[in-house]
Amino acid sequence: MRKSVSPRPFANGAPPRARRLSLNPLLFYGGFAALLATNALTLAGLFMAPDIAKLVAGNTDATLAAYEDRIFELRLEVDRLQSRHYAQAGDINLQLQDLAQTQELLLEQHQYVRQLAERAAELGIEAGTAPAPAAPPVLAGARSNDPAAEVAEAAASVDRMMTESRLALAALSDEATTRTDAIMDTLANVGIRPKLPSFASEDGVGGPLLPPVEGAESSGLVDDANAVAEALERYRAARGAAALAPVHKPIRVATRTSSTFGNRKDPFTGRLAFHSGIDYAAPRDSTVLSAGAGTVSFVGQISGYGNVVEIDHGNGLVTRYGHLNSFIAKEGQRVATGTPIARVGSTGRSTGPHLHFEVRRSDTAVDPARYLKVGQALQKILAG
Repeated sequence: MRKSVSPRPFANGAPPRARRLSLNPLLFYGGFAALLATNALTLAGLFMAPDIAKLVAGNTDATLAAYEDRIFELRLEVDRLQSRHYAQAGDINLQLQDLAQTQELLLEQHQYVRQLAERAAELGIEAGTAPAPAAPPVLAGARSNDPAAEVAEAAASVDRMMTESRLALAALSDEATTRTDAIMDTLANVGIRPKLPSFASEDGVGGPLLPPVEGAESSGLVDDANAVAEALERYRAARGAAALAPVHKPIRVATRTSSTFGNRKDPFTGRLAFHSGIDYAAPRDSTVLSAGAGTVSFVGQISGYGNVVEIDHGNGLVTRYGHLNSFIAKEGQRVATGTPIARVGSTGRSTGPHLHFEVRRSDTAVDPARYLKVGQALQKILAG
């Protein structure tokens, strides 16, 4: 039989206490800090690894590059739009400046056109009233809500001025040239060919002969105006020649033609005889006028004509006035067309008071009726 074993009594008589585990705080926080440091180092190592770092940096650079490219594109677009805006604004301002300068020049030329029209009116040419200058366009650089309309309005104003000026110049030139040609042709019918001014050798222009340049402006309106001025001067000369030519009736009172040029029955002999002029029956002492401009070359008596005045008109053309009662002009006197030179009488071989009017070319009597018809035609031409 086993022996029962009794519990061993505690040495000190008290039961032993249970053993407790204790953790030093410094050691705990140190371990936690080490763990965090390890994780941080691990993460840093991963990022610092060449392949991983390259991958992460590449994505970042690509993103930044994409943004930079987009920003650059936007800046280019803004610059382009701004440049186009400035260019358009600059073009409009330049166009307005050009138009304003053109119209300023046209206004000066317009005044020249007016002066030509006034000069033409003084010569009896009424080719219509000279156009009034158009309203000036908006000044260059002015701001408006519609710059294109601003330019169009200014351009229309300039075009209108140009058209009106050209029409006026064309009318003046045509009328002056037509009348000049008519006068010259009419005078030529009786052998009178006055010399008209020529401007070709007086212009004082020149230079090398070069081909025209596309887009280069021509003097256009100035040339047209100068051509009109020359046409008016030629007309003035032709008109002066018409006024000077011995083609005007030498008496203004109411008269009848009592005898014409050519063979007729002689009033004294009753036989056929040649009559060298035209007879105008008129009251005694009626005023006799010069048929044209010239110099009184003879005052005195000629057998058969009685008292006579002769006027030399140049180029071998002389007019003779016979059967006069008295003289007014003196020999050597310069007379204009219509100048009183004598009084109607019945001196010489005459049956009663009348004026014998005779035209002589190279000392040969020619039919005065041809000259008087030319005078009548010229009056119609000059009257327009």
